[in-house]
Amino acid sequence: MKKTHIIGLILIAVAIGIILITTGDASTYVGFDEAERIAQNDPNQKVHVVGTLKKDAQGKIVGMHFDPAVDANRLEFIVQDSLGRENQVVYAAPKPQDFERSEKIVLVGSMKSDKVFYCDKILLKCPSKYQEGKISADSTATYEAKKQL
Repeated sequence: MKKTHIIGLILIAVAIGIILITTGDASTYVGFDEAERIAQNDPNQKVHVVGTLKKDAQGKIVGMHFDPAVDANRLEFIVQDSLGRENQVVYAAPKPQDFERSEKIVLVGSMKSDKVFYCDKILLKCPSKYQEGKISADSTATYEAKKQL
């Protein structure tokens, strides 16, 4: 075989190895039911759960326990996943900024045998700061501004 063929085969083998490694680390988007099933097979498998914080009529988060005086690295709350199941979640890190204002959250972690979801990372989807005062294009204002020039 020529050296170029050998080098080409080595590059292909390395590319296949990289693809297999990256797909092995990729977690999937699931609900709490599926996260529970995955945890029974592989307790260390990480999954993504998309949901919303459970809030009361006044907009206060229901079931949130965070006491920085006791433990600043423990946040507990209830999340309703996209399929409607509510579950207790424990986050072992400081509470994210604007946590209360988030519309949707993505939890990255795993379900444990006590049916509590322990997340390693929280991704927040907060409402836009610009939604309150929407800007509309008013052609008459633009026309008046140009007319003054």
